[in-house]
Amino acid sequence: MTYLIADDLPTQSAGRRFRALLERPGILRLPGAHNGHAALQARAAGFDGLYLSGAAMTASMGQPDLGIITVEEVCFFVRQITRASGLPLLVDGDTGYGEALNVMHMVRSFEDAGAGAVHLEDQFLPKKCGHLNDKRLVAPQDMAAKVVAAARAARDLVVIARTDAAASEGIEGAVARAKLYVEAGADAIFPEALTSVEMFREMRAALPGVKLLANMTEFGRTPGLTAQEFEELGYNMVIWPVSSLRVANKAQERLYAALARDGATTAMLPEMQTRKELYDTIGLGAFEALDQNIVASVAPETV
Repeated sequence: MTYLIADDLPTQSAGRRFRALLERPGILRLPGAHNGHAALQARAAGFDGLYLSGAAMTASMGQPDLGIITVEEVCFFVRQITRASGLPLLVDGDTGYGEALNVMHMVRSFEDAGAGAVHLEDQFLPKKCGHLNDKRLVAPQDMAAKVVAAARAARDLVVIARTDAAASEGIEGAVARAKLYVEAGADAIFPEALTSVEMFREMRAALPGVKLLANMTEFGRTPGLTAQEFEELGYNMVIWPVSSLRVANKAQERLYAALARDGATTAMLPEMQTRKELYDTIGLGAFEALDQNIVASVAPETV
């Protein structure tokens, strides 16, 4: 099935479909998809929504995650992922690409590109990955102003406010900021880089009724928990932001090493997606059938 065919296109906006997923029982699982093909594979595995990580985007471009990409560069990724998969997508909006007016531009651009949700964070530029040290935070009121701007600009887009305050201000500071961001209009809160199960519990207890997102990134500060364990802690969403890119990059590293060593890819064939698997994933046959149907010759009626 291809989502480029009009009959298969979703009839509701991505924002409304993302909100509907949030209202379903159970935790919403959002694996990271760093490009359109990864999005197709995640959909085939049974996922109903996806996440686009700034770290995965920039790493796939050969750049560090320091908030130096542009809104339009992100929109390129948003469009390819949503067009390929048709799934509601949560997008990493970094710090909003500037102040209030820039945040409004980001929200409108992402929504027009097909995003269902966005999160923005309370760091200064250049921002850092949430699991690194010495993050610098803006004043809570400045972040709240960005949340107000995002909520005002959104039509159906879900606005999620991320706070990195736990590392420098403790869980109390993170809770205080989260409450302010909810008052400013955030639909959900993303408490980043919590380092213990107890911190997740404290955040949940302090924000009754507020939708919460957990980040289960590998090699970070958060203990390894399953989606089920996060659900039992009362969280509504969980992301695995860079997992697809990490696996793909490791496989490519092995490929290039084997090719440099052997002068051939023979040793890597068992690890490769076959031609048939590739064509099945991207729906080549469906596209060809559609093309043949559209361009088929039609004989004129006899006068």
